[in-house]
Amino acid sequence: MKSLFVGNMSFQMTEDELRELFAPFGQVTRVHIAKDRETGRARGFAFVEMPNDAEAAAAIQGLDGKEVGGRNLKVNEARPKGEGGPKRGGGFDKGGGNRGGGGNRGGGGKGRFSTEDYRESPRQPREPRW
Repeated sequence: MKSLFVGNMSFQMTEDELRELFAPFGQVTRVHIAKDRETGRARGFAFVEMPNDAEAAAAIQGLDGKEVGGRNLKVNEARPKGEGGPKRGGGFDKGGGNRGGGGNRGGGGKGRFSTEDYRESPRQPREPRW
C-alpha cells in the first residue's frame, strides 16, 4: 500500500474529484484532504492511498505537474509523519512546550525549555504586567 502526497491543490477541490482524478491509474482506497482545524477550509494538500505500488507509481508519473483547477499539482510518495521538511523556529506546540526554534537556548530537552542553567539558582522575581 502506498500513500501519496498531493500538493498545490485548488482549495475548492473535493475528495470525490480527487478520487476521480486518480481512478484511471488504479484502485484508490482512501482520500483525505487536510483541513484547517479552526475554519474547516481546505489547506491545499491531500493524501491518497493506493493498494498497488505499480499503480501508485503510474499515478505519480501521470499526475505530477498536471494542471487541475488552475494549479499545477505536486504528486509524490508521502513521507512518514516524523520525516517532514526542515524544522521551523519559533511558536509553541499544543502541549505548551517550545518547538525547538527561536527561544530554546539551553539546547536539548526534546522541545521543552532547558532548566540546566538555573537548577541551583533562586527563582528570579517577575515584573508585574500593567
